[in-house]
Amino acid sequence: MNAQDQSHVAVHSINEVARAAGVTSRTLRHYDHIGLLEPAFTAPNGYRYYEQPQILRLQRIILLRQLGLKLEVIGEILDNQRDQVQALQTHIEDLRQQRELLDRQISALRTTIETIDTKGTLDMNKTFDGFNEQYKDEVIARWGKESYESSNTWWKAQGPEGQQQMMQRVAELNTRWAELGAAGADPQGAEAQELAAEHVDWLRSIPGTPAHDSPQHTAQYVRGLADMYVGDPRFAANYQGQAAFVRQALIHYVDAEG
Repeated sequence: MNAQDQSHVAVHSINEVARAAGVTSRTLRHYDHIGLLEPAFTAPNGYRYYEQPQILRLQRIILLRQLGLKLEVIGEILDNQRDQVQALQTHIEDLRQQRELLDRQISALRTTIETIDTKGTLDMNKTFDGFNEQYKDEVIARWGKESYESSNTWWKAQGPEGQQQMMQRVAELNTRWAELGAAGADPQGAEAQELAAEHVDWLRSIPGTPAHDSPQHTAQYVRGLADMYVGDPRFAANYQGQAAFVRQALIHYVDAEG
């Protein structure tokens, strides 16, 4: 179907759909790329256009994403390859794993408190149990097992002092982002862009990440992370309601960096 055949139906541009659905046009292009949501047609200039069937499918995608289902699972549901009960059972298993991880983190923190109270010596493995694997599955799924192992090896080699310094650096970055966003700063302004530069430098310092191992892919990597900061509640929580601000600032920075 081409653009000339669309006069009798409601046709919406990718920007119109993105704005109405509260997603980014980049997200819609990603959905098209993985076959989750193809546009009704693509114009000769490459612009994507959507009609009612695609709008309805996007609504279901958003609803299922809010349940925490992964994109591949959502695709199977919508294509009738997996029923919703099975998909929700998969989601329950994901939540169970997250609960186990939280239990390990709580146990590690309690051990740390007890060690501090008794003026003992921290056990590095116990101190970081449950923290160093928080995003293991996401890293492997997106960038491969080799990237995870490289980053994890580097992390363990830092030792307790180095790990504490790195965690402190991340915490300070998160706090500064949250404060700057809450103050109403312009994501393209000087302050936000200086902080974005620090953020990207931090990403480049970590072996196993595309920003460190493949500098030519830094912009793509940062954009993907920025989308995760908004779309994944675990990331979004780090920025105290300012994840969208962080995303805008980071994307503007890498776009300007070229």
